[in-house]
Amino acid sequence: MMEKIRVLEMIDRPFLGGGQINLLSIAKNLDREKFEVFVASREGGPLVDEVKKNKINYIPIPFSKGIKGKIFREIASFLERQRIDILHTHGGVAGLYGRWAAHKSRTPVVVHTLHGIHYLHYRNLLLKGAFILLERIFTRFTDALILVSDADRKRAAALKLAPESKMFVIKNGIDFTEAKERDYLEKKKKELGLDLSQPIVGTVARLHRQKGLIYLLRAAREVQQAIPEVKILIVGGGPLHLKLERAVLRAGLGNCLVFMGERKDAQELLSLFDVFVLSSLWEGLPYVLIEASALGKPIVATDVDGVKEVIKNGETGILVPPRNPKKLAEAIIRLLQKKDFALKLGERAKKTIPLKYSLSRMVEEVQNLYLKLYQRDMNHN
Repeated sequence: MMEKIRVLEMIDRPFLGGGQINLLSIAKNLDREKFEVFVASREGGPLVDEVKKNKINYIPIPFSKGIKGKIFREIASFLERQRIDILHTHGGVAGLYGRWAAHKSRTPVVVHTLHGIHYLHYRNLLLKGAFILLERIFTRFTDALILVSDADRKRAAALKLAPESKMFVIKNGIDFTEAKERDYLEKKKKELGLDLSQPIVGTVARLHRQKGLIYLLRAAREVQQAIPEVKILIVGGGPLHLKLERAVLRAGLGNCLVFMGERKDAQELLSLFDVFVLSSLWEGLPYVLIEASALGKPIVATDVDGVKEVIKNGETGILVPPRNPKKLAEAIIRLLQKKDFALKLGERAKKTIPLKYSLSRMVEEVQNLYLKLYQRDMNHN
């Protein structure tokens, strides 16, 4: 019997954002007859809970943004000790520490996923330039660079982040479940103290500049004026929490807009929304859009790369310019008032989007890439 290929999936932070969901999907669904899977991240948080719940080998790593030699040594030692065949890093911090440690410990195969090229949106031009340069350097120790959208691949190629032969597009995928039954939704609304007839607009997003939530807050006033009974739910945590809460209080939107915080039942809350909104300034390829479409939700999203690969304007959702609260409000009001149109958009999204973004397709593409790279390494030795 062939010895199993030992894979380590690594990310720095243990909350459940897009990168973490991608990592978890791979770790849970790789063929266990071919692969033995390990996951490494900072300790604590919902990602670690999920890893342990699924009985996947877990390795705590005390990642930090400041460069610490001790962390490099710890990762390199683990890679050597456990004879890891494939290291797959997700996101910048894990990519920096993990790829350098893998180079030092001579790990046979190294894969890195960019879940959106976030450093291109840094305001500090020196920092932005430094990250581009670092990616070009670390590509030398990387066998494959995975991009999650066609737009990111084009951008990576234009910036020469990696040779063409090392770049692969593998789009996100999810396991589609049917929308919750109506009586369940009513029960959930009651549990949250929401009126059953109340229209609900919502988003599930990290409270970070990238998600453009300040523009959703500015749009909320106009939405409330047109539809006074509306409730807007923001599900998620993050660094802008206090700043956004203060903005809501200043705008007098306390009765209309509710911050739900980070929730384990985020997908259940998503199923309550009459309109789903994504107000991002940039994206890789957002999982939450695929989830909203699988639930048949009418979608309003910003017309940015990554988003427009999923949503076709006027067919499977409404796209509006980023940083434009007026257009955002108009689109939300339109979907709340024109229910037939909203229903059509939701149904079309549910019919077409899940076909392209299935979990099985994503895992198969990742698995095939692992096997190809592993085989190539074996042939070289």
